[in-house]
Amino acid sequence: MQRLILATNLIERLPINIGKLQSLKVMILDGNQITSLPDELGQLVRLEKLSISGNMLMSLPETIGSLRNLSLLNVSNNKLKYLPESVGSCFSLEELQANDNLIEELPASVCNLVHLKSLCLNNNKVSQIPPNLLKDCKALQNISLHGNPISMDQFQQMEGFQEFEARRKKKFDKQIDSNVMIGSNGLDEGVDL
Repeated sequence: MQRLILATNLIERLPINIGKLQSLKVMILDGNQITSLPDELGQLVRLEKLSISGNMLMSLPETIGSLRNLSLLNVSNNKLKYLPESVGSCFSLEELQANDNLIEELPASVCNLVHLKSLCLNNNKVSQIPPNLLKDCKALQNISLHGNPISMDQFQQMEGFQEFEARRKKKFDKQIDSNVMIGSNGLDEGVDL
């Protein structure tokens, strides 16, 4: 089995033997009642997409760092207060969505995610991000921190901001050249002013 889609059910927990699904590439568990994930999740080494938004997760297992092929992690709309340090070992991660949680800070290890293109942390409690994030995550084109206590000034003063801004504008210039629509507000800065 390569895809497991169990969205919008009343699932409260995953079985420990979930780790036996060694061929699994996509797992979607959105809209359930899951409060924790088993450590065995880390055995799903071929997993590329994990979406578990709209649950009641309080934390992620440290073993999530074993998911080296993971390109998308969506943990939005949960009750997460932090992301584990091991998330920085998900070296293939391109998109991290953790909107609408209770996250106060990101682990410094997110700076290891050199393929990360999009980081969405809207509506959390983030007051600062790791100082090297914009400098080290050279693929990062989108960071969204709306509804957090971090200020635009703090964000703009980070090392690597100019390079990040250039990547972001280049991405949007390509979209404009391709006649892709932009919202009526123009380019979104990603942080509330």
